[in-house]
Amino acid sequence: MVRLLIRIAVFLGAAALGLLLAALLIPGFHVHATGFIVAILVFAAAQALIEWLIERIFHRSAPTVAGIAGLASTFLALWLATLLSDGLSFDGVAAWILAAVVVWLTTALLGWLAAKFLIDRRRSERKA
Repeated sequence: MVRLLIRIAVFLGAAALGLLLAALLIPGFHVHATGFIVAILVFAAAQALIEWLIERIFHRSAPTVAGIAGLASTFLALWLATLLSDGLSFDGVAAWILAAVVVWLTTALLGWLAAKFLIDRRRSERKA
């Protein structure tokens, strides 16, 4: 149960940092303070659901499509977050694509680091 809570916290934190980083780096991508929390929750839930569906559909070739699936789920999750909240907005298609890449890279890197240092460390401590 603790592992699940750690994973959820890391996922939400990575989503928040990815969205903020994209807003700082991409001129056409805007994060609005009024709907930011809702945007994070919608984005994280949508990305988790879409990733889960893609993994279920392509379970045999999962390593092959993992990168593409992650990028596609990030793109779709950003789209859903803009539809369902007032926390995100885009000025054009280029900003949308660049934001998807920045958020995807950020969440993937932070997820990998968290798995390596937080979750594996907790598992090692429990065994000892």
